[in-house]
Amino acid sequence: MKNIFRVVANRISIWTGTAAVFLGAILVVVVWASTGPIFHFSDTWQLVINTSTTIITFLMVFLIQNTQNRDGKAVQLKLDELLRATKGARSTYVGLEDLSDEDLSALDQEFKMLTQSPGAVRALNKLHAKIEEEHARRTSLRDRASHILHRNHDSDEKNSNKPL
Repeated sequence: MKNIFRVVANRISIWTGTAAVFLGAILVVVVWASTGPIFHFSDTWQLVINTSTTIITFLMVFLIQNTQNRDGKAVQLKLDELLRATKGARSTYVGLEDLSDEDLSALDQEFKMLTQSPGAVRALNKLHAKIEEEHARRTSLRDRASHILHRNHDSDEKNSNKPL
C-alpha cells in the first residue's frame, strides 16, 4: 500500500507541477468567473469554487508533503554518503537532521567562527583559485575542440565541392 501511494503521489505531484495543469486551473477559474452573471453570482455559484478549491488544496497538501519528505530524505542520504566517502570529513555530522534546534544553532555558530579564521579564509581563497583554474582549463579544451570540429567541417565542405 505504501509503495502504491508513493508512486501515485509522485506522479500526481509531477503532473500537477506542469504548465498545462496550471493553465487548466486558470481556465477553470475564468470559466467559473464568466458564469457568474448567468447564475446571478449566487451563493451556490460561489460555493462551487470554494468547495472545489478547498478539497483540491486539502488533498494536495498531503501529496506535496509526501514528496518533500522523500526528497529531503534522499538528499540527506546523499550528503551522508559524501561525508562517509570524503577523507577528513567529520563523520559525526552524519544524521545531523535529527539534532535539536539548539544543537544545530551551536554547530552553525561553530562553522561561522571557522570561516572567520585566517586559515579558513586562505583555504577558501585557495579553493576559489583552483575552481577558476579548472574552469579556464575546461573552457580552453572546449574552445579547442570546437575549433577542430569547425576546421574538419570546413575541410569536408571543400572536399564535397570538388568535381569528380
